[in-house]
Amino acid sequence: MAMEQNHTHITKETHGFSGLNRTQMLQAMSEQPLDLIVIGGGITGAGIALDAQSRGLRTALIEMQDFAAGTSSRSTKLVHGGLRYLKQLDVKVVAEVGKERAIVYENGPHVTTPEWMLLPFYKGGTFGKLSTSLGLRVYDFLAGVKRSERRKMFRPEQTLSQEPLLKKKDLKGGGYYVEYRTDDARLTIEVMKKAVELGALAVNYAKVEELLVENGKLIGVRVVDQMSGSGAGAEAGSGRSYSLYASKIVNAAGPWVDTLREMDKSKQGKTLHLTKGVHLVFDQSKFPLRQAIYFDTPDGRMVFAIPRDGKTYIGTTDTNYKGDIANPRITLADRAYVLRAANEMFPSLGLTEADVESSWTGLRPLIHQEGKDPSEISRRDEIFVSASGLISMAGGKLTGYRKMAESVVDKIAAMLLAEGTVSAALPASRTRTLPISGGEVGGSAKLAPFLQGKISQGQRLGLTQSEAELLAHRYGSNVDAVFELLEQHRAEAAQRGMPAAVLAALVYAMEREMVVKPADFFIRRTGALFFNIAWAKQWKAPVGAYLAERFGWDEAQAKAYAAELELLLHEAVNPLEA
Repeated sequence: MAMEQNHTHITKETHGFSGLNRTQMLQAMSEQPLDLIVIGGGITGAGIALDAQSRGLRTALIEMQDFAAGTSSRSTKLVHGGLRYLKQLDVKVVAEVGKERAIVYENGPHVTTPEWMLLPFYKGGTFGKLSTSLGLRVYDFLAGVKRSERRKMFRPEQTLSQEPLLKKKDLKGGGYYVEYRTDDARLTIEVMKKAVELGALAVNYAKVEELLVENGKLIGVRVVDQMSGSGAGAEAGSGRSYSLYASKIVNAAGPWVDTLREMDKSKQGKTLHLTKGVHLVFDQSKFPLRQAIYFDTPDGRMVFAIPRDGKTYIGTTDTNYKGDIANPRITLADRAYVLRAANEMFPSLGLTEADVESSWTGLRPLIHQEGKDPSEISRRDEIFVSASGLISMAGGKLTGYRKMAESVVDKIAAMLLAEGTVSAALPASRTRTLPISGGEVGGSAKLAPFLQGKISQGQRLGLTQSEAELLAHRYGSNVDAVFELLEQHRAEAAQRGMPAAVLAALVYAMEREMVVKPADFFIRRTGALFFNIAWAKQWKAPVGAYLAERFGWDEAQAKAYAAELELLLHEAVNPLEA
């Protein structure tokens, strides 16, 4: 059952997750019968691909946009235990995802960081001293929080010493507890890379245009390469159609789950309910937040304000959404709402529209619950199996991705055994203790000395301390590969007028993380469009020129991808009217 490691035309030298290999990988997917096809390259699909491949299922994953381009790069960027769900008495969700936080952290400590969160409470607010203390105590118990991270309760003066920017009027105190901050897109990419390292095939910009059915049963999908033009490398064979066949097909398409169910003629019963969340980014010079804060607004929504990499980001809204799924946009009303919430909680700042440096907008694909407000709908996940055999994964949270994947693959394993497709039961999931790509640092306990060693090594290679820190944190145990590229491309970087660290990160992203467009690099692989938009603007031209050369784009293609990035840079700071 285990998948052959040497796929058609793909050698270890050119790497199984290179943007240059997309066409060969699509070809390889179509040349062999698979055990499992996963549709959707967000965190849910990536987790399923990793769990399935690690148990010996021949697995392929296809994503119609870039990996993590939907919900999985647009979250609040927290692997959090769902404290808000205690308000809804959703004890099962709190217990499950709370325990998963520690597993996600241990398996990829380079992309996940414990973050003490302060929950201030005010006279007349949603939370009081007793309810906060009790809620956090219950949370600690349900989530299995380790002793060093259990909640503390502060008096008003202690609360203000933690964060002096907080509103002082009617402050009654604060609760202090640990959340885990993450880079959601990089978490997704690292999970995907681990699946590929174990033999899975994964391709971005490959869209399912047709479900292939025989005698009423789903047997495969017809996929069309979305990259346009006829250049070399990633562009070769673009627009081509491929037929892929598998024993089981999982629909992990996030906001598009119901679109595929419609294609399968099985959209009935429970359906998706999309809600939108918006986050604004400020420079620390404008919003010098020193402490992550979780607070409630007068209309009952909960908002996070989080310091990160010299910036502060704040969100989220929670509103019903009916618009363009592929490109949800911030509106003037969204921006005004978040600014108002920020200025009410941090009144000394006087934040204005001009202070917003960047933003992002994401959709939450929740399972519809009649009569409930967006912020009240459960984040519970469910598996639907249609008459044709399409397995759809709906709902869920970033934090629970590994457990969700385990549940889906357990179900698939039982189905394959019952149908006689396999002669013996699949082994149990092994992802609980399986480090993701970049996570081979000896667990969280050894992360600090690992990073210190790599930062020193980077400085010996001529990097500044901040450059070395950025690369070590971003790539974890894969940073050695980036350092090698740094040495190899040092002279070329100088010729191109780019820092060697920028070119090394770009080459790594293209050859090892399937970057094929400038937007992939500046948004999903580096997060620069959100957290360092000036850096994205500074290096967009040389990055685009390098990709154009490597992929053999003609002038029209190069201009189209540059224009796409320009539009995204513009949309990050310019809301829609309505």
